[in-house]
Amino acid sequence: MGGMMSLLYAEHGVDVHFFDPSEENVHQLLHMAKKLKTDHKIVHEKDYEQLCKSISVPSQPRLFVFSIPHGTVGDKTVDSLMPYLQKGDVILDCSNELWQNTERRQSKLDPKGIHYVGCGVSGGYQSARHGPSMSPGGTPEALDKVMPFLRRVAAKDKQGRPCTTPIGPGGSGHYVKMIHNGIEQGMMSALAEAWSLMTTHLGMTYEEVANTFEEWNDTDPLRDNFLISIGVEINRTKDPDAPSKYLLASIRDKVVQDVNEEEGTGTWSCWQAIDLHIPAPTIVAAHLFRLASADATQRAAVSEAFTQTSTYLPTASKIDPTDRTAFLSDLQQALYASFLTSFAQGLHIIHAAATANSWPLDFAAIIGIWRGGCIIQSDYISDLFTSIFTSSTNPFASPSSPKNSTPTPTPSLLTHPLLVKPLAQAYPSLKRVIAASVEADAIVPSLSATLEYLKYSKSTEMPTQFMEAQLDFFGGHMYELKSDRLRPGAEKGARHFEWRPARGILDG
Repeated sequence: MGGMMSLLYAEHGVDVHFFDPSEENVHQLLHMAKKLKTDHKIVHEKDYEQLCKSISVPSQPRLFVFSIPHGTVGDKTVDSLMPYLQKGDVILDCSNELWQNTERRQSKLDPKGIHYVGCGVSGGYQSARHGPSMSPGGTPEALDKVMPFLRRVAAKDKQGRPCTTPIGPGGSGHYVKMIHNGIEQGMMSALAEAWSLMTTHLGMTYEEVANTFEEWNDTDPLRDNFLISIGVEINRTKDPDAPSKYLLASIRDKVVQDVNEEEGTGTWSCWQAIDLHIPAPTIVAAHLFRLASADATQRAAVSEAFTQTSTYLPTASKIDPTDRTAFLSDLQQALYASFLTSFAQGLHIIHAAATANSWPLDFAAIIGIWRGGCIIQSDYISDLFTSIFTSSTNPFASPSSPKNSTPTPTPSLLTHPLLVKPLAQAYPSLKRVIAASVEADAIVPSLSATLEYLKYSKSTEMPTQFMEAQLDFFGGHMYELKSDRLRPGAEKGARHFEWRPARGILDG
């Protein structure tokens, strides 16, 4: 990522001086710079001291850009730079960093007059090369300093607008990028599940899937969707070592980035959903699915155990709809519903965090930076959410509560007609797809989680009625009666029933 961004900056006329402890990374970047004839703009420095000296200009602040692993590496890098930093210098952390680490470093550096901006960068190494979506967070002064640079190098949407905006104070920039990646996981899982339904259960060839994805990407409601567009290429790519075969067919079904902690944002997104009490089942189911996929040997062992000891082992079977075109239309709508709920759940998490931390976020602007250079780019969906956030009935328009106060209940995007209508229209299709998937033993965790989310989000008669009685029975957790006045939010009930008196040895 750092190397790709260095080339991007050089192409925009920026002089880049870099330090990387990896000799391999250094050689790769210098080789690419020479190949692109930008080597006069990209200079390798041997250590932090030489790096800082090489970009020193009297009375001018310097910009340091991080592209490093999350966690302790960032702290070590700051400590290594500290002896050579000057008041007014700006550190732009473009790593996938935990937002709390960002705020901790800001607190450390702010008293010294050194600005630390946590800037989420989305789109992977390819977007880092040609222009990513960028979400910076920090003090107003720091953001004023970096925004001209970010607008220069960020991706541009179809109207030529930079896909970057000052997100807000503290770690809000890294927070928004973190939740972007949570939304991304929900969308990726739903799309992978749709792909499996098409190939494993409908018997479609990779070329047929690519053609279908291409059609979906060209038309509403999945128009201009990045994940679907690259899905076209993935399904059509042949194996260079076996030109008659597709590369995709040879790839093992395991995702390890979350387990080996190479990637932390998905885990943090799920943690934030739970910590802030926001239901995000499409996103969380996707994450758990990835975790389960990571250890292929464990899955093989479980499969063997079921084969040896069980009379029935779930085995994928074919789906043979009477009308394949109608089923694929249902699948398109089911995927659209899962994409919409991934967005809604992620935005609910961001809003809850903004409320808890007094971040004055502009949600329409956030949607704007997701229109180019990022993984969750989906223009039709972005249009829909932009309309919601710019409407007079925007559910998120109410002011945030003071920091550290008890968060107010998060308003639900599911109350807005512009979101309710497409979800209600997609619901029958989603239900038919899940019903067929259950019969065929298809693996559809995020699609099915979306169906359950829609069911219980609008339910006024839930099984939790019985759960509440159980909690009061063994824990005295209190409850409300249906005849009591319904109070907003998660207010605890005032009633308890002595279902069974607690007895000890002496009670007889």
